[in-house]
This record gives sequence, structure tokens and C-alpha cells, in this order.
Amino acid sequence: MEYMGAVPSACGVGNAVRVTLCGGLLAALAACASAGKNVTGWDQITLAPGMTGTCESNPCRVFYQMPKGSGTYAVVGNAVTYGTYRAGQTVSLGSFFGSNTIKVPDAGVPPAYVYVPPSR
Repeated sequence: MEYMGAVPSACGVGNAVRVTLCGGLLAALAACASAGKNVTGWDQITLAPGMTGTCESNPCRVFYQMPKGSGTYAVVGNAVTYGTYRAGQTVSLGSFFGSNTIKVPDAGVPPAYVYVPPSR
């Protein structure tokens, strides 16, 4: 008689259990990263202060909604200045090949986070 059930892995945990545990852990980490809105996108994503985005492709083109106000603000991510942009505009920060924290230091707004999967 042929066995039709799930085959446990070497550590005794089946694939379905592993996927469920990993999915739950990733969801909990994403929830802790930001109290703002969470978005998901393929190939490109648009973020704003306080948002967390998960891109499902690598690279991922990232757009950012600048905070309201007047004048211009510098946008910084992982210690790199992307540029100085006008308040209230949606700007392109380029293609990201890894996860990043996006900050607008002089605007007094919370950072945004983008998660980009490793390339295969």
C-alpha cells in the first residue's frame, strides 16, 4: 500500500507547518516595523512616511510621497542621500536591490520601510 500523507522533514516538522510558522513570523515582524499602513507590490511600490512596503520582486522601483509642507527636504536611506525633493510631491527614489529604511530627517515624520527579497 502506498503512503499518501505528508512526509516529515529531517527535523520532524512537515512543510505545511514550516510554511505556517515562517509566514506568521514574517507577518509579526512586518507589523512591528511600522505602526502605519502596509502595502505590497510587484516591480514597484509607492511609500509615504510611516508606511511599510513589501516588494515581491528584485529589483523593485520605489516611489515616495514627500511629506506635506513647503520647501524641499532631503531623503535618506541606509546612510545614502537619494536627493532633495519638493514637499508634497511623489518622487522616484530608483530601483532597490535590497531592503531599506527611508527617512526625511528635517520633516519630523516617521521613517518608511521597504522590504526587497534577495535575488535568486
